Amino acid sequence: MSPTTPLEDLDAASFHLRLYVAGQTPRSALAQANLYALCEARLAGRHSIEVVDLMDEPSRARTDGVIAVPTLVRVSPEPTRKIVGDLSDTARLLAGLELPAAQTGPA
Repeated sequence: MSPTTPLEDLDAASFHLRLYVAGQTPRSALAQANLYALCEARLAGRHSIEVVDLMDEPSRARTDGVIAVPTLVRVSPEPTRKIVGDLSDTARLLAGLELPAAQTGPA
């Protein structure tokens, strides 16, 4: 397997995303809202989102090596990718998920 997933494969891939938050803070809420909006717009019907609140499950941070929150982990497709922050920088979020910056439609 190559170290990164080819972009063609990501066009049809199903994404499993795990968002680590710490309580119901404004940053956590913003990260969730930004993630849901991006997934609806770019990954409709081919994503699952798991939100892990480290206030309730602190030991889960070790699973993905999370040291700051909010942190988004792309569990699949492999390789695993991490993005730290409130996910408001769409260009950075798209790059972190390895999604193209602009949707391309049929020719």
